[in-house]
Amino acid sequence: MTDRIAPLRGFVRSMTMLLDQTSNERTVLAQARAHLAVLIADDAWLPPVFTTPRSDRYAQYLLHCDPLERFSVVSFVWGPGQRTPVHDHTVWGLVGVLRGAENCDEFDLQDGRPVSTGRSHVMKRGDIEAVSPTVGDWHRVSNALPDAVSVSIHVYGANIGAVRRHRLDEAGALIDFVSGYDNTQQPNLWDRSAAVRAAAGLA
Repeated sequence: MTDRIAPLRGFVRSMTMLLDQTSNERTVLAQARAHLAVLIADDAWLPPVFTTPRSDRYAQYLLHCDPLERFSVVSFVWGPGQRTPVHDHTVWGLVGVLRGAENCDEFDLQDGRPVSTGRSHVMKRGDIEAVSPTVGDWHRVSNALPDAVSVSIHVYGANIGAVRRHRLDEAGALIDFVSGYDNTQQPNLWDRSAAVRAAAGLA
């Protein structure tokens, strides 16, 4: 029997062990990038319920949160034409594209306000980039595909759905927000009973 969710379980274990060893941001970002690259190399592990777009805006599905809230793993799903507001994160994070492609508009913080740099880049499947107040924390992300869904896996150094952050509203005003999550259930990472039964020849 195939244990489809095993890559996510392995990623959670790797991140837990990493953060047991160090909280140095540079070290965490470097080593977590390698773990995330393995996770997004194949997309078969992500259950369809966490790849379903919303009709009104992008979706944000919590896949796992460390019990000590040292990190969270989130699936972001973008329908055609959907995008975020300009926003920050306030904690370290990594974004890896699992399916499709995403466009990122870059912003710099000047005198306490995010200002467009005029630069943007497209992230394709397998690409990973970092965010944090130390490496650059403001951007706007959109689906780069006009007729298909894009999905990215995000890892943050906190329970990101409960972090007080900042964004620009439609009028350009800087406001606080807490993103929350769109799902009411999470993947079952730890039920390995079917695989254990099969290996033991049990019914």
